[in-house]
Amino acid sequence: MMKTVFLHLLILLSIIAGCVPAAADSLQIALVTDIHYLSPALYTQGEALQKQEQASGRQFDEQQRVLEQLWKELLREQPDFLLIAGDLTHHGERESHIDLTSMLQTLEDEGIRVLVVPGNHDINIPNAVAYRGENSSPAEGISKEEFVTLYEPFGYGEALRRDEASLSYVAALDEQHWLLCFDSNRYEEHVSSSITAGRIKPETMEWALSILREAEQMGITLLGMMHHGLVEHMPYQSAFFPDYLVEEWERHAAQLADAGMPLIFTGHFHSNDITRYTSPSGKSIHDIETASLAQYPFAWRVMALAEGGLEVESRFVTSLPDNNNLEEEARERLEAVTRHMAEGRVKGSGLPLPEELVPLITDLIVKLNLKHVKGDETADPELMMALRMFASFLGNESDLKDFSFDFPPEDNNVVISWGREIDED
Repeated sequence: MMKTVFLHLLILLSIIAGCVPAAADSLQIALVTDIHYLSPALYTQGEALQKQEQASGRQFDEQQRVLEQLWKELLREQPDFLLIAGDLTHHGERESHIDLTSMLQTLEDEGIRVLVVPGNHDINIPNAVAYRGENSSPAEGISKEEFVTLYEPFGYGEALRRDEASLSYVAALDEQHWLLCFDSNRYEEHVSSSITAGRIKPETMEWALSILREAEQMGITLLGMMHHGLVEHMPYQSAFFPDYLVEEWERHAAQLADAGMPLIFTGHFHSNDITRYTSPSGKSIHDIETASLAQYPFAWRVMALAEGGLEVESRFVTSLPDNNNLEEEARERLEAVTRHMAEGRVKGSGLPLPEELVPLITDLIVKLNLKHVKGDETADPELMMALRMFASFLGNESDLKDFSFDFPPEDNNVVISWGREIDED
């Protein structure tokens, strides 16, 4: 069976952790996530920084320049809103939050409203660090109360409603649309490090459903935003990557779809992917997941929101004024980090793999990951050959004709209408 081949692929993967022109009266929205901003005051060149950059495949100076490039794009295009779906900072450093809010204020001063939600790397991080000299050293973090104070101009101060059980809130986009911003993080449980997994508290879901009922009575469409994924973006994701979905994701997705929420913006998995979930009653909700701005593919989205639909266009920062090879170099770094992790974990996975198959499986994991993060995955001949060899080892090579990399709809450029979608090339 084809799903057997895909099941084995997901087991292996789990060991790694142009649009239609917008209408003139539409609301213009930019979307980024997983900025992982680190204040320049918290790092200097040295062994500590080198180790961190080598392990993560990211370069902090480069991240600064990518963010500066994006700010120039935003100021030129002047969207009505910038939405940020969590992981605002590298690891919750107070200095990083202070610097980032100053940068966000420059956008607000130019008339671009900014709305944020926290991610798992933003609040009450016990092991926040600075990278100076030979060794990393502790850095000061922030509490949830301090987060609200710092980001008061970027959602919390203009909220129509606030949830008493979490840092969730709802804000108006225009007269026809509200944005419900979920706090799905577990920072209250942090002891020695941050918790990757997400959860919507029962009280928060009750609050959200009451807001949805209110919006329905007023004829307002309520969109969502949350750091963690609400819907699976690949087969068996909940089994093999559970930390990247909220707990009880299927129940929550059905509740929100049935209550009339047509889509939710998410991040966390560092991949550009859009997927659709249909509840048992036949109502649908789209999860628009956006890749990290801190590493390849340096993704962000430009969207046009009008009554009954959203036009989505994906953009990627591919070069900088001082580096025309940004995309290629960052892709190579991500490939190297993925390969290093894959090699060690494939060998230590306990799977009964012949020694000669280990390089093949490692290469397959790397290729699948690099395709998934960019979105709109397709199989090139080299990848299909690796898949055929893997399927042959499993005895399922005849099923590859049914192999699918991606859930519908398209990931990068798509028009989503409430109840249907139209893909654009």
